[in-house]
Amino acid sequence: MKVSDNVLRKYAALAVRTGINIQKDQMLVIQAGTESNYFVRLCVQEAYKAGAKKVYVQWNDDEVNRLDYEYQSVETLEEVPEWSLNRIQHYMDEKAPRLSVYAPTPGLLKDIDSEKVRRAQVALQSKDVVKKFRQFSMGNKAQWSLVSIPSVGWATKVFPELDEKEAVDKLWEAILQAVRIDENNDPVLEWSQHNEKLHKQNTILNDYNFKSLHFKNSLGTDLVVGLAKDHIWAGGSEVAANGFEFNPNLPTEESFTMPDKNNVNGIVYSTKPLNYGGRLIDEFWLRFEDGKVVEHGAKKEEEALTNLLNFDEGSRRIGEIALISHDSPISNSNILFLNTLFDENASCHMALGAAYPMNIKGGLNMTEEELSLTDANRSSQHEDFMFGSHDMKIVGETFDGQQVLVFENGDFVF
Repeated sequence: MKVSDNVLRKYAALAVRTGINIQKDQMLVIQAGTESNYFVRLCVQEAYKAGAKKVYVQWNDDEVNRLDYEYQSVETLEEVPEWSLNRIQHYMDEKAPRLSVYAPTPGLLKDIDSEKVRRAQVALQSKDVVKKFRQFSMGNKAQWSLVSIPSVGWATKVFPELDEKEAVDKLWEAILQAVRIDENNDPVLEWSQHNEKLHKQNTILNDYNFKSLHFKNSLGTDLVVGLAKDHIWAGGSEVAANGFEFNPNLPTEESFTMPDKNNVNGIVYSTKPLNYGGRLIDEFWLRFEDGKVVEHGAKKEEEALTNLLNFDEGSRRIGEIALISHDSPISNSNILFLNTLFDENASCHMALGAAYPMNIKGGLNMTEEELSLTDANRSSQHEDFMFGSHDMKIVGETFDGQQVLVFENGDFVF
């Protein structure tokens, strides 16, 4: 489909007003790839019209990043300039909302030495200000949102049988359908109704207060995930520490909560590829004992999976478990987006790495030390991977021993 200017402006308005919900006199930070320039300009305009006092745009370019990895030494890649850390600190000092316009190129780094990528990531994530910024974002200290638009590199990976223009047009069509936008509708109203539906689903799950969830399917997944004491199910719009409602992900279909970092046992098989470190990890499995991955394997890019699991102490444990019916809009599109933002909303998923403080009672007001004393996993990583299927069965166990059917044949039963 050819995307009209009217539709693009609707999408920009949705990103700024529903995703971020920018407020008068707030500073907005937009992080985007260079291929997103026209859409980003529309977002900047929409933010100023909504009353933003200043909009910073932080550009990146996947192809340039690839060249950096190819030609720079490991020692140079590990250098993190002070000015870049000062910029991050400034964003936190301003309590600035952040909009990410994500247009990845899956597999772009497949021929790059994975050790160079790993060491560069470790060097960045180990900086104190970067750790604080992750806590700032995951703790919802200000609004944040993630949206996507097509890039040529992404579109041609999703639709390799089409030429570049046709692939980009086809991906635009799929994205707009996923975020509930067309020429004639009111997407802000539709998202309000969708958020209400997700909030009702969260309430049902919270009322059960499950002790654990048991996942089984025909692929071999047989996994019991203990849930954190005082866990909270969330999904749809959230409320930041400043009191403003926002939507972290556009699209979203999930209800998610916090697992007990020490109470996950069994085996899980992936059902979609994971794009990590510029590599597509596919057909992989993980075996857990007492919350920790003790064995793993993958048919494609096993080394990248190993690097993820070895990133830090918390990256072999999970910080999120999310439930999504197989019968849902993105799943029903039958498109493998090769983009976690979309693929995770087509399937039940979990995240290796850090938990969201919002998923435990009082978590948003806890210090890092206080959170470390709870069941919350801590890590510099948070990598979602998909394991839901059409035949997934989930049985929840309550604290009084009651067995409750949650999923049958891949879908919620309530």
